[in-house]
Amino acid sequence: MPSGVHIHNVRGQLFEAAERVLLRDGPDALTSRAVTEEANCAKGVLHRHFSDFDAFLAELVLDRVRGIEERTTTLRAAAGTGSVADNLADALQDLFGPVTVAIVALITFRDGLRARLREAGLTGIPLAAQGAAMIAAYLTAERELGRLAGDADIDTLAPTLVGAGHLLFADRTSAPPQTAAVRKMVTTVIASALRPPES
Repeated sequence: MPSGVHIHNVRGQLFEAAERVLLRDGPDALTSRAVTEEANCAKGVLHRHFSDFDAFLAELVLDRVRGIEERTTTLRAAAGTGSVADNLADALQDLFGPVTVAIVALITFRDGLRARLREAGLTGIPLAAQGAAMIAAYLTAERELGRLAGDADIDTLAPTLVGAGHLLFADRTSAPPQTAAVRKMVTTVIASALRPPES
């Protein structure tokens, strides 16, 4: 396989293959052989681009983290539009898609991966922590616009929303929760912080 300009595509193909294996078979089935077989490439291809399998998995998580950081900008820009509860419910449904839920389980499952992520500066539960930062950035923007109370405790609200959201989505064997269930949870959590709209 050629090197150079095609490396990014190879990484992307391997990441997509890993996600498919995770979704179909769960974290305990995710091995370098399973990934390369799913990607329909030689096992050596993975090790040509990553020092070992935990390094590959760490890059998979970091790729997802970058995606959350990009979505933070979009969510923050939505402040002042629509309803706060709807914006948060949409953000949580996007954050806790099936792949993210499976990756959080994978991080819990693999000690070596957690060690690599700590080396990369990711503490707490990666993806959930970045999700809480995304929600906090949005809530801060809404507070600045006056749609949340000036004393709204964002440092508590953001992780509460993400923790409760994760619990709603954590069962990988069942269908994801309905939008109405997510919105009900969000509305309950933020009720005391919301300012009524001006008439």
